[in-house]
Amino acid sequence: MDRTAVTSSAIRAVGYDPETATLEIEFTSGTVYQYAGVPSAVHAAFMTAPSHGRYFDAHIRNAGYAYRRITP
Repeated sequence: MDRTAVTSSAIRAVGYDPETATLEIEFTSGTVYQYAGVPSAVHAAFMTAPSHGRYFDAHIRNAGYAYRRITP
């Protein structure tokens, strides 16, 4: 999945696959997680949020999406 770099102290890049509604987040630590069932509207709002880290905490991390770590 292609990722787009973002300006954030915690998040390096974000990818999204609209066909599977999968959001992929690469953190500055190098760890990558995929979140399943994320609506495209959430992805769009995430990408335009003034703070990607705050948006992630409020609307993705604690929203109950199934996730998996894809890098060690």
